[in-house]
Amino acid sequence: MKEKNYVIAMDQGTTSSRCILFDRQGKVCSVVQKEFPQIYPQPGWVEHNPMEILSTQMGVTMEAMQKIDARPDEIAAIGITNQRETTVVWDAATGAPICNAIVWQCRRTADRIERLRRDGWAETIQRRTGLIPDAYFSASKLAWILDNIPGARKRAERGELRFGTVDSWLIWNLTGGKVHATDYTNASRTMLFDIHQLCWDQEILDYFHIPHSILPQVCPSSHRYGTTEKFGGSIPITASAGDQQAALFGQCGFDPGDVKSTYGTGGFLLMNTGSDAVQSTKGLLTTIAASVGGPVSYAVEGSIFVAGAAIQWLRDELRLLRDAPQSERYCTAVEDAHGVYVVPAFAGLGAPYWEPYARGTILGLTRGVSKEHFVRAVVESLAYQTNDLLLAMKEESGLPITSLKVDGGASANNFLMQFQADLSNIRLERPQCIETTALGAAYLAGLSAGYWKDLDEIRANWGREREFLPSISEAKRDALIKGWNRAVRCALAWARED
Repeated sequence: MKEKNYVIAMDQGTTSSRCILFDRQGKVCSVVQKEFPQIYPQPGWVEHNPMEILSTQMGVTMEAMQKIDARPDEIAAIGITNQRETTVVWDAATGAPICNAIVWQCRRTADRIERLRRDGWAETIQRRTGLIPDAYFSASKLAWILDNIPGARKRAERGELRFGTVDSWLIWNLTGGKVHATDYTNASRTMLFDIHQLCWDQEILDYFHIPHSILPQVCPSSHRYGTTEKFGGSIPITASAGDQQAALFGQCGFDPGDVKSTYGTGGFLLMNTGSDAVQSTKGLLTTIAASVGGPVSYAVEGSIFVAGAAIQWLRDELRLLRDAPQSERYCTAVEDAHGVYVVPAFAGLGAPYWEPYARGTILGLTRGVSKEHFVRAVVESLAYQTNDLLLAMKEESGLPITSLKVDGGASANNFLMQFQADLSNIRLERPQCIETTALGAAYLAGLSAGYWKDLDEIRANWGREREFLPSISEAKRDALIKGWNRAVRCALAWARED
């Protein structure tokens, strides 16, 4: 039998599809990434074409294999990790999507969530699903599709449609329509799944008028989902996990108290809480962590809707940057942000505020503000938002957080990492491989396929590339945070009608 040299991680993100091939040491052997269009039909609405998600993910996978001449019989397994909450509905017979995917950032169902609160469902939703009711999650998006796409609800009731988050959409297509499944981590982000009983909640389904037949089967993250013949041979699909839970796993966050922060399109802070499903009173979410075998593990999570997306905004919409790395050079060209604060609430504010109607605000402008100051203020906003989550998580868990593992594209920005360490008065550890989301999916797949023996073998792969230590005075830190808190209050005030 041909020796298995690689594990494939399909990393399907909000703005791009990526494929990475990892070896036994967790090293990147081949990587290909392709961006795809974001669709904004109305202010606050965000969509993707599911066929573009699929075609880019298939394309980068084939290209990543070809790049190093990796044949199917050399691949031990495929692991999938994906943008969470994004909602796809397709025809069960043809596999054709019935409309564009509604992206996790989309706010079109904010009014529906307000009605849910008025109906008295908020406490029940949080107790059963671990989530604070919000348009962020899949439930109201799926209900919107069934209500607004002609004929969709009747077709769903007849069993003709299938719903899935992006992992389910990929698994369905990779297996030629044979497998309709998701994993616990993705199911726990739909606002339809009881994270304690580990099943779809019939009462919540009834409230949203969602037929059970449309839903995928729910499996552990590390699990044999099926096989694909799409890449010239038979390759097993042995893992699926939402991107943030995959990143926690990739950072070796296997034990209660382990914390990581991802700086991607959004920003996400997760703490493993083991068998304890902590219900937050500070605006954090309770979610299921990716794990291997045995009882599920839980995590508390803080979600920032706009993190790296703010830097993309500087590049794409404002055209102030040629590329994202240029932001670091602008940040270090000036001593500070000249009193400017940017709250990038383009799609409302997530944890710990949960205000869907907040909008982006720029404060503290004076005649002396330059492009460099403005770019720095935008980059600093990622650290301020993460610090809000850290403070809430410290209070919630009662555990001291003395160090933070970081990952995601924006964690490569040394200025941002140092500013985060200064602002939060915490040691940051950046791993040698910052592609921890893809690495987590690979580890989950490889463990299921027997490519890696156990968690200890994976722990031995983790290595620190650099640490960042706090270096500013407490008085300066307090002043910076005080200014940020004032700026957030202004963004929140925008959401209130006079």
